[in-house]
Amino acid sequence: MRSEDMAGYLSRIEGQLLSRGLLRTDDGAAEGPLSADRLTEDFVQIALRDEYASLGAPSAGANATPAPLRRWAGDVRLQLEFGDSIPPEMRARDRQTVASYATRLAQAAQHPVSLVGSGGNFIVMVAAEDDRAGIPARIAALAPGIPPADAAALGQLSPQTFCTVFSYASRGDAAAYTHAVALIRGELPARLRMACFHEELAQGLGLPNDSPAARPSIFNDDEAFAALTLHDAALLRILYDPRLRPGMTETEARPIIATIAAEIATPAADRAPATATDQPVVQPASQPVAPTAPQPATDPPAPAAP
Repeated sequence: MRSEDMAGYLSRIEGQLLSRGLLRTDDGAAEGPLSADRLTEDFVQIALRDEYASLGAPSAGANATPAPLRRWAGDVRLQLEFGDSIPPEMRARDRQTVASYATRLAQAAQHPVSLVGSGGNFIVMVAAEDDRAGIPARIAALAPGIPPADAAALGQLSPQTFCTVFSYASRGDAAAYTHAVALIRGELPARLRMACFHEELAQGLGLPNDSPAARPSIFNDDEAFAALTLHDAALLRILYDPRLRPGMTETEARPIIATIAAEIATPAADRAPATATDQPVVQPASQPVAPTAPQPATDPPAPAAP
């Protein structure tokens, strides 16, 4: 498939989703208050489960694989890179989007996240179908030490996979992320493009799973939201709370998660009545930690690929 065909395919998918009122960009406040119990359960399902038991083998939902808590140990430095076919005006818009989102992520997590021009440890590659042949070599050059299978997978996304992210940790601490690589399709139209940037970068920080119970959230395959919500910001705040530490199991972490969630949640006295809506640059010694991908940023009733 060529880039022109892919662009048309993705545009039709976005149109279908928007016609159903999906891919919202509000913060989800209209969905009602966040309860401590809901935040606790959603955090456990999203942060302490793996969507993919192995590369390409989904394990989400009731069969999701239990996993330790993982997050970045140091600063997160996002570095945008582009395929040769991505035009200058699109590159400028993507840089603006990612720079703004990096600030939002840093505020939510209370952890350093920034966009840098070079020396990044979280490579965000925007590339189109016409760039496909060169993606593995480009990724390998940008992220020395990335497993060859991962580099190859990034160059072989199916039409139904719009974006993906792989996160890595050092051998010394398998739960502390030090590097990541995300790939965003260059042909994505505006709203799907936002959804990909928001979901993949947040997942790469340590929220690898999706949950059908999470709402309002980008970590839900119902595709209701394209942008990070208040619920999702709360999950990031829990994830990077110093009372938690990388490597904790659910048994160890759950009481602490519940305490933090209670501090974040809307006090019961302030809640409105319930409504219906309430019902790599990777070092050679590094090893992948449960890649959060590949996965589509959306799961729509997509038209047949051209």
